[in-house]
Amino acid sequence: MTRYHSKPVSKEGWVNWSIEEDTIWHDLVKRQQDVIVDRACEAYLHGLKLLDLPLDRVPQLPEINKVLYETTGWQVEPVPALIDFDRFFDLLANKRFPVATFLRSRDEFDYLQEPDFFHEIFGHCAMLTNSDFAAFTEHYGKLGQAATSKQRGYLARLYWFTVEFGLVKEGEKLKIYGGGILSSPAETIYALEGDMAVREEFNLHTVLRTPYRIDIMQPKYFVINEMAELFKISQENLLHQTDLAIEAGLLPPLFEPKEPTHAE
Repeated sequence: MTRYHSKPVSKEGWVNWSIEEDTIWHDLVKRQQDVIVDRACEAYLHGLKLLDLPLDRVPQLPEINKVLYETTGWQVEPVPALIDFDRFFDLLANKRFPVATFLRSRDEFDYLQEPDFFHEIFGHCAMLTNSDFAAFTEHYGKLGQAATSKQRGYLARLYWFTVEFGLVKEGEKLKIYGGGILSSPAETIYALEGDMAVREEFNLHTVLRTPYRIDIMQPKYFVINEMAELFKISQENLLHQTDLAIEAGLLPPLFEPKEPTHAE
């Protein structure tokens, strides 16, 4: 369940954002711009420059789509706040990135569990201008279409530890390309500088078997050596690798189990 609902989108792809939402967007972007400068990877920063996101107002979908289409052929697709896995995989397989047209409220300014417009646009769209990342994401969608329900559960970890929370080497430094990190000021700093975080070289079998929680700072991040590694990963027999991970089972989690609420 969600307290948020996507705003209506006109047939031209425009959303009627409020003045308050424009202000929230400004504050979110300004705060995050100051944090990512020396921490985001070159591919992300290049994509952000191409997008040329406005600071004084929430950007419109056609503005994003123009840049994405000209670089990698992708588009963003407005969706309700929550969509099912079938729709999610179908969109990615057809080079459409789902974007919920709602923006977080002031009382959830620092964190919310649902991916809002800021997370999707500021966190993810810059990377979709990168050909290796875009090809990986498209292939992931096609994998999801072909996967069984159990395989999808394991494949979700591949998406989580790359598209959402991936790190990449640039020379001697670690940089961020995952949108879940790049849309969070606290996790942007923690992922690279936090003493408790484990940063491990990407291993597909390990990634597919590593549990995660969505409501905490990630205890572990996986590091690729270059963006081209994502394309190489997409060329492996990933469904077979997923079956091997299922057979091996999940690794012990590096976090405490979530406390159940009365409603659970």
